[in-house]
Amino acid sequence: MMTGPLQLQQIREFEEHGFLIVKSLLTSDETALVLQAAREDETLRSNAMDVVDTKGRTTHLSLWNHPGDDVYGAICRSRRVVESMEQLLGDEVYHYHSKLSAKQPRVGGAWEWHQDYGYWYQNGCLYPDMASVFIALDPATRENGCLQVLRGSHKLGRVEHGRFGTQTGADPERVQAAMARMELVYCEMEPGDAVFFHGNTLHSSDANQSEKPRWGLICCYNTKHNDPYKDSHHPRFTPLQKLEDSAILSMGAKGSESGKVFLERSKDKTQGAVKA
Repeated sequence: MMTGPLQLQQIREFEEHGFLIVKSLLTSDETALVLQAAREDETLRSNAMDVVDTKGRTTHLSLWNHPGDDVYGAICRSRRVVESMEQLLGDEVYHYHSKLSAKQPRVGGAWEWHQDYGYWYQNGCLYPDMASVFIALDPATRENGCLQVLRGSHKLGRVEHGRFGTQTGADPERVQAAMARMELVYCEMEPGDAVFFHGNTLHSSDANQSEKPRWGLICCYNTKHNDPYKDSHHPRFTPLQKLEDSAILSMGAKGSESGKVFLERSKDKTQGAVKA
C-alpha cells in the first residue's frame, strides 16, 4: 500500500464506486488564487477550444500536457494530489495532461456520457489504470452542470465510443443499460472540493442553465506501468517532480506563461473530439 493523505476507507470507496469526493482538497485561499489566475489568464483564454454539444451550446476547454511553472502546475504536482492518485492507482503516476473547463452562464454546454479510457485507449495505453481529479473552482451544482457519475460503472470495462455531435461518447445502448442498473450521482461541490474518478467511470455533465459560471481544473494521471506503447498527442511516462503543498500559495495567482504549449484540436488524434 502506497502512503499518502487518503485514509484506507477512502481508497476502498474509490475501488468500489469508481470515484471519491474529497471536501476542501484546496483551501479557500488556494482556490481563490487559482480562480483569480484562471479568470485573468489571457493565454489560457486565447488557447481555449470551443467544444459544442448536440444542442449548440459551447464549453471553453484549455488543455496542456506539461504542468508548467504556474499555479495550475503547482496544484497538479502537489503532494496532496499526486500522492492521493498514487494511493488510488497503486503505482507511481505521471502527469498525463490538465485542462481548464469553463462553462459560462446560460451558454455552457453539456458533455456526453463517456469514459476517459474510451479516449485514452486509442493513445496506446494498454490498461485502464488511469484517473482524473476534477477540482471545483466555482460552486458546482445541478443547475450549472456539475459532474455526474454512474456509481460502480468502472467495473463494466471499456465501453465502445463513437462520434456524437462534435464530441466522442460511449455507446448509448450500453449507457442506458448501465443507468437502469446503477445509481446516478450528481457531484455537487463547493469551491476547493474535488472528485477523483477512475478512467473507466462513466461520467457526463449537463449544460449550464444558471446565471453563474462553472469552472473547474481537471488534472489527469497515468501510471508508470501503463507507459503507452506508441506516441500520441499526450506524453509517455515522464517522471513527475512533486512539490510540497506550500508551493501552491507560494506560486500566487500566476497564470500561464506566453510560451506554454496547449493542445490544438487539429493535433488531437483521438477518435472524435477532445473531452473533459
